[in-house]
Amino acid sequence: RYKSVVTPRRAAVAIACCWIISFLVGLTPMFGWNNLDKMRRTQELNGSHAEFVIKCQFETVISMEYMVYFNFFVWVLPPLLLMLLIYLEVFNLIRKQLNKKVSSSSADPQKYYGKELKIAKSLALVLFLFALSWLPLHVLNCITLFCPSCETPHILTYVAIFLTHGNSAMNPIVYAFRIKKFRTAFLQIWNQYFCCKTNKNANGAAAEPGN
Repeated sequence: RYKSVVTPRRAAVAIACCWIISFLVGLTPMFGWNNLDKMRRTQELNGSHAEFVIKCQFETVISMEYMVYFNFFVWVLPPLLLMLLIYLEVFNLIRKQLNKKVSSSSADPQKYYGKELKIAKSLALVLFLFALSWLPLHVLNCITLFCPSCETPHILTYVAIFLTHGNSAMNPIVYAFRIKKFRTAFLQIWNQYFCCKTNKNANGAAAEPGN
């Protein structure tokens, strides 16, 4: 039923919705949920009449309440746990199918579910790398919010930030190594646009009219 349920139109709508939600969540601090008013009140309480200057640092500008309560507890942790439960159920169903006794004439189901298991493992690896890359930074944000007196080493913060940025480069590598179709398409794009190598079949077809 996959081809009938996941049509190109529905896939495009799902991708568009993901991008729209991401923009709204990411731009929420620009709509007012930030530390601007807090910094102004602090300056007024200190009785300072100097020009109001904002120190351009992430934790100075962005509210930790937004990062923890809204970003982490709403948009990261619940989907992560939901995906974990879904993958556990997927692996459970595939294992049951693979463990079933099949006759010698029914090799196709074994081959099919074996392939599905390999794809599921690849996607689970992507989920694991996502958790490994993003959870350290969110844990540090929780420590900053719930334990203001606790001091975390700057090197840990830098490593956590590096992991979040590195996660964007991990997925294509995982897909390329684990999924053959993705690897073939990736190499084709790389050769065509970065190595200036064109498809021989395409060149042959283009040369025929001239002959």
